[in-house]
Amino acid sequence: MTSQISREEIRSAIEDKLCAAFSVSSTEATDGQIFQATAIVIRELMSRLLSVSKTHKGDKEVHYMSMEFLMGRSLMKNAYNLGVAEAVVGALEDMGRNASDIFEEEPDAGLGNGGLGRLAACYMDSMATENLPATGYSICYELGIFKQKFVGGRQTEVADNWRTSAESWLIPRYEDAVEVRFGGQISPHWDNYGHYHAEHTGYTAVIALPRDMLIAGYGGKNINTLRLWDAKSPDSLDMYLFSAGAYVKSLEQRTMVEVITKVLYPADDHIQGKNLRLKQQYFFVSASAQDIVRKHMRRWGDIRSFSRHHVIQINDTHPAMIIPELMRIFMDEYGLGWDDSWELVKNSVAYTNHTVMSEALEKWPQELFQQLLPRLWEIMCEINRRWCDFLVSKFGAGDRLGRNLIIRDGQVHMANLCLASCYMVNGVSRLHGEILKNDLFHDIYTIRPERFTHVTNGIDHRRWLAQINPGLHELVTELLGSDDYLTKPEELSKLAAFADDETVRARMNEIKKANKLRFAQFAKRNDNFTLNTDALMDVQVKRLHEYKRQLLCALNIVALQQRLHDNPNMDFVPRTYVFGAKAAAGYKAAKRIIELLLSLANDVNNDPVCKDKLQVYFVENYRVSAAEAIVPAADVSEQISTAGKEASGTGCMKLMMNGAVTIGTLDGANVEMYERLGDKNMFLFGLHTDEIAHWRAHGYDPNGMAQADRELYSVCMRAMNGFADGKGYSDVISNLLFGGDPYMVTADFRPYADCQLRLYERIADPSERGRLAVMNTAESGFFAADRAIAQYAKEIWHID
Repeated sequence: MTSQISREEIRSAIEDKLCAAFSVSSTEATDGQIFQATAIVIRELMSRLLSVSKTHKGDKEVHYMSMEFLMGRSLMKNAYNLGVAEAVVGALEDMGRNASDIFEEEPDAGLGNGGLGRLAACYMDSMATENLPATGYSICYELGIFKQKFVGGRQTEVADNWRTSAESWLIPRYEDAVEVRFGGQISPHWDNYGHYHAEHTGYTAVIALPRDMLIAGYGGKNINTLRLWDAKSPDSLDMYLFSAGAYVKSLEQRTMVEVITKVLYPADDHIQGKNLRLKQQYFFVSASAQDIVRKHMRRWGDIRSFSRHHVIQINDTHPAMIIPELMRIFMDEYGLGWDDSWELVKNSVAYTNHTVMSEALEKWPQELFQQLLPRLWEIMCEINRRWCDFLVSKFGAGDRLGRNLIIRDGQVHMANLCLASCYMVNGVSRLHGEILKNDLFHDIYTIRPERFTHVTNGIDHRRWLAQINPGLHELVTELLGSDDYLTKPEELSKLAAFADDETVRARMNEIKKANKLRFAQFAKRNDNFTLNTDALMDVQVKRLHEYKRQLLCALNIVALQQRLHDNPNMDFVPRTYVFGAKAAAGYKAAKRIIELLLSLANDVNNDPVCKDKLQVYFVENYRVSAAEAIVPAADVSEQISTAGKEASGTGCMKLMMNGAVTIGTLDGANVEMYERLGDKNMFLFGLHTDEIAHWRAHGYDPNGMAQADRELYSVCMRAMNGFADGKGYSDVISNLLFGGDPYMVTADFRPYADCQLRLYERIADPSERGRLAVMNTAESGFFAADRAIAQYAKEIWHID
């Protein structure tokens, strides 16, 4: 048992690694060297456990494929799951080091953009904990999601070279490298038996080198692997050019190859960006498919049994090319016919959808696909032809046929490929699942209803409660009589029995206060921001997107500021609005909203009327470790997306689990949260999805609505004319009032503002605030990733 390892043994192992790897003693070593040595010790411990667990693999394996894995920091997480966290902290202290300083040395593994990647990270933890034989697959980006810097009141993007300090976790597996091919020509050949053979010539080869990151399940009984692919050129340099003195040109081929894994999500508003993104996706899926098939043959030796032993879950459509790539491997490398290959593929691949917006569904220019992936293009054309025949047999000719084709209008539609091929399609909340069936994919649902389901997202409750909120963990353990909830999150429901206990309510408030003080230290260190720790903390942290409506929250803050100016002595509950968000580099509207929020924060925080009453803090470079500081301190959780736009959300679950009360719309996972919490414990407002459709159909006039609400109109004029920094936001407001207001900000402003008033009237009472915190934590167990993974395993993967 790893939990039996003492702090003395950990210290000895760290000192040995310092000597062997860095040639320094523990007194000479920098904090960075101490971190890396400690990480190596933990990694080697996991490697030994992996060598044991490999021998106990079941008959069926899960392969979880995602372009994003937002892992955050790993040292404390792995130590915690292995049961050696206390020993590690003790060993570092015995060496004269502050353990928190050492943990701060670790960069966030920013291999993701937001919820999609964080969900994948949580699921990897739960699959290991639930003892499921699973491998994650993704890209080993050299530069993860960018570091966000605020310069001149605007977001700027700075490269985030996370790998320099994270190499301690990455294990290169040179023996498992594979070749991926781009471009070239396909020459058809027919053998004497009438079988087609594709000869690929003139292609560019790229070597995919796996770098493995080990994932320890809670309790240290099972270790799974996250395999990250790194792009390498088969030729280090052109020796002829180098010898001729053309040094830069001699490295050109290598540079062009390695750019494939240089950065997560390169901007694709130009053809070069689209080309690189498509290369990234094929590189990722081809390497993964080859790896899975090769491992299958090593163990089972019979390609025809592939679907009995493997399930491939694709997290959104980014890995969807696994479908034609497996067809290519089965036919071209193993000699199977089309029908046999198709049976294996369609019984192996399942698809998780993450969007309800049809415009967000992934598609590629046909010409680019054809040029870059000629053999896959042939296979895609045949899949599309057969799918077309099937659809004609069901729908006949017409709109239903046209909009469900994989190749149409000069584009390749990846979601339609998944609908044609995958044995199961799931949404990520119940509402999302219903939207897929009744709206987004309704045509296919009518003919294949058995293939549609939903699995509501979940979070790693061990990380997002026990680890980041030790005070709350201690209280939960005390009240429940054990820490069984760590593996049985449904146990949290028993906390509801203590909601009327005044002592427990007071304890919840004390814990929240202590967490706020810790967050204040983070704010000072991260942004030199002085947080008002006596104020309630109202939090909206998530990716910056117009449908998530950070703008709606901003307009309400302007209204609150104006009310304070109109009546400085009004009864006002002190509050701090905390934002954390990155906008995609090419998303101009989102970046303008960040600029507006920064202008507003500067205005409010320097306004004497708002002092000690109203404060706005935008956290620079929001990331997993920042969320770990924010979430335990939050009093209010803003989940205010336009109804029908958020597939699920997981930030809402983390905040709920830590006792924050939610103000939100009936959207995504909010629906299922509301079923558990009710009006007494959650604050709902806003139009429902059917009401939005009705307003749109009968003429929605956002400008007329703003004119009819004197406060809203005044707020809009204030934002349009500008704040104390002299910046005006007429473009943002004009788009809102005269651009159709696609996300119903104007329509939902008054319900939102009124709901905020009701919320703050309730939580002004500390006892009621404590009760709400208890109830939210009590009802959060359903939203644990362990529950979601158990549902995937039973209903989709059919694996114990």
